[in-house]
Amino acid sequence: MEIKTSYASKFHLPEEILKEYNCPQLSADFSPSDYERQFCEPSESPSLISVDLYKVLDWLHGSDLPKPLEKEVCEIPVLLYVSDFSTKHLLFHYDGTPESAHLIKKFIELFSDLIQQSKATIISPSFIPKSKIREEQEIIQLVSQTTQETSFIKFNFTRIGDFWSYAVKHNCTLLVTTKNYQADLAKVLFHFYKGKMWSSKLSFYLSV
Repeated sequence: MEIKTSYASKFHLPEEILKEYNCPQLSADFSPSDYERQFCEPSESPSLISVDLYKVLDWLHGSDLPKPLEKEVCEIPVLLYVSDFSTKHLLFHYDGTPESAHLIKKFIELFSDLIQQSKATIISPSFIPKSKIREEQEIIQLVSQTTQETSFIKFNFTRIGDFWSYAVKHNCTLLVTTKNYQADLAKVLFHFYKGKMWSSKLSFYLSV
């Protein structure tokens, strides 16, 4: 008999700080701390896993060194949310890879009912190969069609700390990026938690 492993165990996190959502599209009154509102048929895997950012940071600080947010990276998106969770100002990281384009499209599909009044900023590398220009334009158009206001800027950011600093400086409320950065994100959050540069408004959406 196969014993089902909880996602908290798979994500190497305490059970009480993790919630699962099965809806392919979240409702407009979605709250990451309240999954009783999500009336969806059970599926093999969740469409989203939410983790209370403050609780996970307290857990991270229970050790001398930052722990990974997952033992093994999986395809389920993770939302690290603050208590005052908001989609008011979205910061999208597009890096020119198919994976980056895919995660933004999946985010739009999942959160479409929550971001119609949102402001969105897309950060893309200064240099994009000609073969990726069409994909980049499609991403810009998709975000523009789904949000109220969209801006597009070019920065050669290579570290999660760069995106985090930009997000804090410009009052972004949700950073959408790849799980490739989650190990570095754990370190950044570990070292800056409750520090002078800390933002109590910024949540994180991580996916593959």
